[in-house]
Amino acid sequence: MKILNICAYTWSIGGPARIIYDHTTVVLKQGHQVDILSPASSGDKIYPTPEGARVIVCRRTEPISRFFPEFSLEAWDFLKKHIHEYDVVHCHGIWHFGSVAPFLFKNNTPKAVTIHGLLDKWALNHGYWKKRLFGLLFQKRFLRKADFIQINNRDELNDLRQFLGFQHPNVAIIPNGMQLAELADLPPKGTFRTKFYLPADKKLVLFMGRLNIKKGLDLLLPAFKKYTEKYDDALLILAGPDDGYQAETERFIKENQLQDKMRMVGMLTGETKKAALADAAIFALPSYSEGFSIAALEAMTAGVPALVSDRIGFDGTVAQHQAAHEVPLTVEGVYEGLAKLLQQPEYADKLRQNGRKMVETLYDIEIVATNLAKEFEKIARKK
Repeated sequence: MKILNICAYTWSIGGPARIIYDHTTVVLKQGHQVDILSPASSGDKIYPTPEGARVIVCRRTEPISRFFPEFSLEAWDFLKKHIHEYDVVHCHGIWHFGSVAPFLFKNNTPKAVTIHGLLDKWALNHGYWKKRLFGLLFQKRFLRKADFIQINNRDELNDLRQFLGFQHPNVAIIPNGMQLAELADLPPKGTFRTKFYLPADKKLVLFMGRLNIKKGLDLLLPAFKKYTEKYDDALLILAGPDDGYQAETERFIKENQLQDKMRMVGMLTGETKKAALADAAIFALPSYSEGFSIAALEAMTAGVPALVSDRIGFDGTVAQHQAAHEVPLTVEGVYEGLAKLLQQPEYADKLRQNGRKMVETLYDIEIVATNLAKEFEKIARKK
């Protein structure tokens, strides 16, 4: 098959770029061809290209893209000329240009859509009227026409049904996966501490993700502040690019004089990210909304005990496998979770073992990517 992914394939987009990279590495080995069409602005850092794939970067068209996310006349022109050359076009996410553009051409190329958690109540309520208008004009109509829709869990299945008003006939629950070997050998402990001049006597609580309120930072910051008022043994590491909440985070740290308790280190990649996971005592993500958290998956794969909400997209398997400590979406709940994980090492070690075992059993990328490729082969045969 020849597959075209459409997504802003940049470091700042977070999980979707990583998902595309991992899936592409698997399907390339199976003999498929993969192109990635990425709208981007000047200054965007493009995610690494899997060996054997091709990334086609198209400039976003300003100022339209400010109101119609990812709008690109270059991408439109590329699709107009080449969409018929592909066996499957795979749109990542919704509410943006790339999720509707392929449906605007008269062609019989099969189209697949991955929702990435963007239909849950939290996501819909943010930018409600804009999304409602966009949904009425484009999104709902084109999702109905999709040849295949990938979702990550049963909650997303219900969200899709409510949005469309019926159950789409071609839907499959396929979670995200992880390249297990990539996080099997981490850098020596202390590497991350040395790089960022962090004290050796403090346990590191690692938040890793975009600095966005939906990640639960409005809960994590005051909860960790409360923890430090009783214990003086931990440091909160905030690792990620700004996505609307950096200024508020900086304000919170300054107003509460927590400069020696919380450290912002920016987005981590490659060996530096691995070093952070190696040095982390626990991982924290009390998120309000995730399609399927790649950051949480990475933490559990690396053997880091995790504190999460039940909204990270794992469809109940975290609770079923006792793979992480799930907290209610309250400051008190997050505080209690931090205290339990940091003050009860035996409990934290149990979660660490269970988390790694769950990933190995359910989320090996070789299995997950192969399952998705099989769905693509089905719709490609109908072309």
